[in-house]
Amino acid sequence: MWPVLQIALDLMHLRRSIEIAHESVDGGADWIEVGTPLIKSEGSESLRTIRREFPGKKIIADTKTMDVGSFEVEIAAKAGADIITVMGLADDSTISEAVMAARKYGAEIMVDMLNVPDIVKRSVAVEKMGVSYVCLHMGIDQQMRGEGTNTELLKKVVSSLSIPVAVAGGITAATATEYVDAGASIIIVGGGIIKTNDITGAAKNVKKAMSGVKVNTDLAKKYSESDLFEAFSRVSTPNISDAYHKQGVIKGLVPHLAEGQKMVGRALTVQTANGDWAKPVEAIDKAVDGDVIVISVGGGDVAVWGELASESAMVVGVRGVVIDGAIRDIDDIKAAGFPSFSKHVVPNAGEAKGYGGIGIEVTICNQTVRTGDWIIGDENGLIVVPKEVAVEVANRSLDVRERENRTREEIRRGSTLSKVNELEKWEPVK
Repeated sequence: MWPVLQIALDLMHLRRSIEIAHESVDGGADWIEVGTPLIKSEGSESLRTIRREFPGKKIIADTKTMDVGSFEVEIAAKAGADIITVMGLADDSTISEAVMAARKYGAEIMVDMLNVPDIVKRSVAVEKMGVSYVCLHMGIDQQMRGEGTNTELLKKVVSSLSIPVAVAGGITAATATEYVDAGASIIIVGGGIIKTNDITGAAKNVKKAMSGVKVNTDLAKKYSESDLFEAFSRVSTPNISDAYHKQGVIKGLVPHLAEGQKMVGRALTVQTANGDWAKPVEAIDKAVDGDVIVISVGGGDVAVWGELASESAMVVGVRGVVIDGAIRDIDDIKAAGFPSFSKHVVPNAGEAKGYGGIGIEVTICNQTVRTGDWIIGDENGLIVVPKEVAVEVANRSLDVRERENRTREEIRRGSTLSKVNELEKWEPVK
């Protein structure tokens, strides 16, 4: 029977989860996991409902139990769960109690090794306690930092145990094969299936990958530092704003872009005085391919940048310019396809005097920008993302974008945004 595909219903709404589960099963999903968010939002009734909908399928309750193992296992098992998850970080007595309760109610225990320091040692220990499965789990928040489950660690765990090993955390059709090859018996997939408009097709692709067929997909892909140009180019500034909790928005500058054009790059900062274009132009010589020149002028209304500077910047690979001040020659700059944002567009330039500096921390419309921070701009606006959190923000932004795909599909099928999100039900209780 191995390997099996376990679909993780890590969703908030039961109605949507049922529909997605059916489409996943149509695509070949073997086991159905009632995810932790779904259990927390809809309670044990979500387990009862999924059990009634899928009487012939193995149902997993991802309770992530840390205490009172016996009681929580009893609740989940009576509600229809075949397998209940307990955390590897839980006390030994909690795991032992969970195992005994599971035997009493005809269920099994899977131990989740999320954040366990010595996973091999703990896996061997919990097998001796009588658990049926061990799960190597890379949490969603860890995935957003570009982390993934180590296949070498997986191989060590598999070789140390006689029970099946599950693996979860950011698995997609593009990566499922490597985990099967490393010995995983249970492939747990959430976002790699549930975030698409074609759930059935996505599940089929994962099953193909599990059988050794190479599948190319960017769905639910997690990006690292070296991939950030690609990652930020795939999302909009609204996606980033949602993912970054509305932080980093630079307000008050006007975009000068061709239709559909986007600006993505690392900031090279410049401080200058109103009308003094010396340091902005000198910065071009210090720029490298992929930079966005960010000029702080304190809102000045005399141009510090124009068409010749833009042409010069394009030669060295500068991706755009952001000016908390004035720009000129905007018609020629737009015709050249060079992205720019500014507070003013004027015909008059100042003089090259040389005040200010390059590469220093600046303030643009009340937002701090440092050289190396990420600047993303499109027709919706402009955002700065600090370099220290860029990988996480990029991955979370992609997650926002991908989750919208399923919402969009449900709307196309005849629902509405309010109905999809069950807004009336989930308004704050007063």
